[in-house]
Amino acid sequence: MNETNQTHGPLRSEARIVHGVLHTLRQDLFVDAFALRPLPPLDDAKFSRWAPWLPGRARRWARWLPHSVVAFLAFIVFLESSASGYGDNVVRQVLGVVLALLLAVPLVLVLFRPVGAFWLSLMAFFVEAVGFRFFTPYLSVWGSGFVVHLAVMTLVVLRTRPRLAVEMWVVTFGLGAVLSVLVGGGALGDMPPVAFFTGVVLVSAAAIRAWREERQQVVETRSVTAEERSRRTLLEERALIARELHDVVAHHMSVIAIQAEAAPYRVADTPPELAKSFATIRENAVAALAELRRILGVVRSEDPDAFAERDPEAPQPTLASLDALLESVRGAGLTVEATVTGAVRPLPQGVELSAYRIVQEALSNALRHSPGAEARVEVSYVLGGIGLRIVNGAPSRLAKPSPGAGHGLLGMRERVQMLGGEMTADATEDGGFEVAAFLPAALTKGGGAA
Repeated sequence: MNETNQTHGPLRSEARIVHGVLHTLRQDLFVDAFALRPLPPLDDAKFSRWAPWLPGRARRWARWLPHSVVAFLAFIVFLESSASGYGDNVVRQVLGVVLALLLAVPLVLVLFRPVGAFWLSLMAFFVEAVGFRFFTPYLSVWGSGFVVHLAVMTLVVLRTRPRLAVEMWVVTFGLGAVLSVLVGGGALGDMPPVAFFTGVVLVSAAAIRAWREERQQVVETRSVTAEERSRRTLLEERALIARELHDVVAHHMSVIAIQAEAAPYRVADTPPELAKSFATIRENAVAALAELRRILGVVRSEDPDAFAERDPEAPQPTLASLDALLESVRGAGLTVEATVTGAVRPLPQGVELSAYRIVQEALSNALRHSPGAEARVEVSYVLGGIGLRIVNGAPSRLAKPSPGAGHGLLGMRERVQMLGGEMTADATEDGGFEVAAFLPAALTKGGGAA
């Protein structure tokens, strides 16, 4: 009993392998064999890199170059094959035209229905082989059918998938061997060297197709990775902004809570209704503080140690700390000067903090990407807000590779957008870089910024 099971086990495994191979062969070569799969034109962006010297209209026509080449080859095959039917004999002329059509049509069909073109070219090849054997007096030239069939198989492999190379090779020479036995050796007697040569050509085409697919996957992976990196950087910057907004709002809410708690004791004989209102204000302020901390915890849950190196109780920087920032940057090797225009006035804490961060990030980018350059910071207090302009010159030496994510501008734009401002960032004509931003700040009735 055990010996029987051991014998049947390998047989079942081999049967499953054979069934899987036949199923794959059926799916690739028989199911929807004549389905429409048109060859698209060359990608415009890639073709622009290959031939940037072509004008726009010529480049649009040149994108159809593969289709034109295949159609031209089909036309040449038609002319060459129909030449075998030239002469006074009507039968010879008719056979020549029919054979020419059978050989030329698959080459054109491979542009639209690749697998169907394979079957049609295979039929044309066998028709030519059998016709040459039985209708030799009417056909003076033969052999182009195999060349066309090999060209069609190569194009099919380049258009579809690498494994079709093996499948078409097996079908072609399997049926060729059967036909050779039924018809007799004749023209198909040199099958082994022809099969070897065909295998080399198809394997080469399959290798090219596999390389193209691998390259496309690498490009797609890099694109997805860059997109994910950009999204992650954006989320990190938003988490930082959320933490800073928490500090700003928490400060004001704490003041409200303290003032509401102390207010009843500053008025003699405080009415119960007023004391109750102050108590309600304090309760709402404390609840808002708790909710802020809870939301901040959710935002920072993926990276709880993101701000571990910083003192959580330290006040957030403002433009009053700009001199200290400039001294720190100068100590790092960047020559920078600052100019402040307009009437200096206190701005909302969120505007002050965002302005400081924008200047800080722009100077950090100048240090990383423009070593040896000089920088200039311009701060303009204008009606309705504050203007910032940070510009640096061209680098005097090569910049070292930066370990950062390279999305500092993304964080600056996020801050400006949050405040409803505007920002531009672009290279200058002398090879430097310029960042300009305007952060709006509403005015109070007394003329100060609110």
